[in-house]
Amino acid sequence: MRLHDDEIVSTPDLVHRLVAAQLPQWSGLPVRPGPAGGTDHHLFRLGDELLVRMPKIAWAQDQAVADARWLPHLAAHLPVELPVPVAVGEPGEGFPFRWSVVPWLEGEPPAPGSLGADGVRGLGELVAALRTVPAGGGPVKEGTSRGVPLARLDDDVRAAIAASGTRVDGPAVTKAWDRALDARPTAEARWLHGDLLPGNLLTRDGRLTGVIDWGAVGVGDPAADLIPAWGTGLTDAERAVFRAAATDGLADPDDAWERGRGWMLVQAVIALPYYWDRWPAFARAGQARIATVLAG
Repeated sequence: MRLHDDEIVSTPDLVHRLVAAQLPQWSGLPVRPGPAGGTDHHLFRLGDELLVRMPKIAWAQDQAVADARWLPHLAAHLPVELPVPVAVGEPGEGFPFRWSVVPWLEGEPPAPGSLGADGVRGLGELVAALRTVPAGGGPVKEGTSRGVPLARLDDDVRAAIAASGTRVDGPAVTKAWDRALDARPTAEARWLHGDLLPGNLLTRDGRLTGVIDWGAVGVGDPAADLIPAWGTGLTDAERAVFRAAATDGLADPDDAWERGRGWMLVQAVIALPYYWDRWPAFARAGQARIATVLAG
């Protein structure tokens, strides 16, 4: 099933032909469907040690090049594994976008309650570590992408609240959104991942070991990386552990925390009406995250 009306659907046969034509050193490796992708990529295993990422929509067409440019820089500073591309493929065989081959990283997305205090602290420390990576020359967030001033998303969020109807408590969501807008904007832009939800985290034995899908990476408001507080099924005690680690060193921890709530609302509320019928599980997860923001 297509997730988007204008989605490009990839198949193992297409990937095999592209690899054979452009990366012959791997032409003998089997290609099989990989784990379920997210909103913008189809994934395929290439042998046992590689993964092919095929953009499914035009908005993701630049990610292969961006990952190849920036992930080596970030990986040198972070305490977890990153899917640094080992090759970038060109359009071909009727496929219109660049695509990438990355290492297969072992691990599983964390289930609610599976991280424990140490894992939650590790996630917070990752967020703090990302802010320390030199940001000079990095891609500054623009338009309405994650990490820009929250006020730029005001019209989109209010329109999504209205479009969601009774699927959310409109007045309560609007009040929480207004509170986030009232928080003092950040004075300093930092590196951020922009989508630290469970599907983009890898764990082994309760320990955070990898972070994948860096399509929203850039330099902007670091509060956008506080969304795990409301998006990963943390208990109140775990949320406090995450907050202490993730906001360590911030000049404005309280304002950043409120902006982080706002970024969780941006991600969940705007996605809700679009994915309600296209990807019901994703939409219902967004509802749960909105409820967590309101409960907090």
